[in-house]
Amino acid sequence: MKNLELKIPPVVLVAVVAVGMWAVSRIAMNLHFTFPYVDLWSAAMVLLGICIAIAGVLQFRKSGTTVDPRVPDQSSHLVVRGVYRYSRNPMYLGFLLALCGWCLFLGNVVSMLFLPAFIIYMNRFQIVPEERFMQEKFAESYHQYKTQVRRWL
Repeated sequence: MKNLELKIPPVVLVAVVAVGMWAVSRIAMNLHFTFPYVDLWSAAMVLLGICIAIAGVLQFRKSGTTVDPRVPDQSSHLVVRGVYRYSRNPMYLGFLLALCGWCLFLGNVVSMLFLPAFIIYMNRFQIVPEERFMQEKFAESYHQYKTQVRRWL
């Protein structure tokens, strides 16, 4: 399983999960739900997710470090400002919020199962390997940062 670490770009994974959620919602059509203003809530959640993810990218660029999550060893700086004061992985948090909004829009109970699967995959195959690199490269600074800021939120 280690060969899956840092292989799939998170944006590609988000697209695959979103398509999977859509496909399942079409197959299990009798398990739909709705509530007032669902379109508004789903759009707001997707927009919030996109904004958080973009804020993470912009903070990385401002700090002059790589944005490519497949090569954490190319990180030149430990980014702890901006949105990184609240989440060690705001880009992934933003992706998750966008998927939650998509799930609301689809209004299907079965598609919700993709959300914990996304979190589990990201933790195991993306975040844990990234954290290993960060710990090796930034040692005590990263250890201190981990004690102050949560992984997701």
